[in-house]
Amino acid sequence: MSRGLQIQDDETDENRKVSFRRLLSINSVDRRYKIAILGFPSGIILLILGIILVAQWMEVIPASAKTLELQTGIVAIDEGRVGPEIEMADLSPYSPGETAGITRKIEIHTAIPERPRMQISQYSVQQGDTIFGIAEEYGLQPETILWGNYSILEDNPHSLRPGQDLNILPVDGTYYEWFEGDSLTTVASFFGVEPQEIIDWPGNNLSPSLDYAAPDIAEGTAIMIPGGAREFVSWQAPRITRGNPAVASVSGPGACGSIYDGPVGEGFFLWPTAATDVSGYGYSSFHPGIDIAGSTGNAIFASASGVVVYAGWNNYGYGYMVVIDHGDGWQTLYAHMSKVNVGCGQAAFQGNVIGAVGSSGNSSGSHLHFEMQSDAYGKVNPYNFVSP
Repeated sequence: MSRGLQIQDDETDENRKVSFRRLLSINSVDRRYKIAILGFPSGIILLILGIILVAQWMEVIPASAKTLELQTGIVAIDEGRVGPEIEMADLSPYSPGETAGITRKIEIHTAIPERPRMQISQYSVQQGDTIFGIAEEYGLQPETILWGNYSILEDNPHSLRPGQDLNILPVDGTYYEWFEGDSLTTVASFFGVEPQEIIDWPGNNLSPSLDYAAPDIAEGTAIMIPGGAREFVSWQAPRITRGNPAVASVSGPGACGSIYDGPVGEGFFLWPTAATDVSGYGYSSFHPGIDIAGSTGNAIFASASGVVVYAGWNNYGYGYMVVIDHGDGWQTLYAHMSKVNVGCGQAAFQGNVIGAVGSSGNSSGSHLHFEMQSDAYGKVNPYNFVSP
């Protein structure tokens, strides 16, 4: 009896456990459904808010736009824009005198680009002109001015005079007047260019099919040699030593003929006159010295001690000239003087007055032309060895 009751009680406990598990399972499902049901409205709300925000954003930023310049600035006009359209009534009325939109500056003169010159032009030399100044005015090298005018200047910049009519070449290069029997090959070779470069220059008006050896070019035709160059014809004073001053006998009556001896240079040089400005010409391949400004009559000093080996007139443009041999491989030259205060063979000590500033010879104004020459370096730029 007691065992039967016990079995019954066990079955009852087992039934209770099963019922309890079922209850737990049901409650778990109910909770999930409740969470899902409670979360559904929140998602709907967020979705609606997102749609609203997107719609507002579309009103501010149009999908595509074109711009129109109106009185008050740049206004966007959209194709298929979401949002209110701009009506003419919304624009402020136009008032004369108001600046609206992007303005354009008024230009009275039309800017025409400068065209390159192809032909040789002419320039009449004015008082005060220099080879360097004329060259700068036309955007050329000074050598080009000399090469284009050999018959007038003979490669000497001091030959420039007011009233001369100069050839102004269109570009840097040389000028050549054609002679009967000339060939393009020989002319081009002389000036260091190719024959085709002469033919191709538009200003020469030459046929592209010209025969290099026998071109049909009339005698006297002015030919432009673009990029061409040649050696200068030198009229410069030679190196005159105290041991052989007669070498300068062809230079003019100022040449000295005897052998002299005397003081030797100090190894340094002094500025040769009171003025310090360079007037017109500095040192260059065709002007182997510097032109120092000065008034006629200003004193000229010996730059270093030495012996006078030339004193007097020079036939090649220097005018009255003095050359001093310093006995150490150097000589100095002073030209265009108005007065010469020393004579051949005379000792000249550093700082002694040897003459006066002037404008003799090929000179367009009062100045001192000063040169320095070395046995080791040849003609040098005085600025590299002496300063005011």
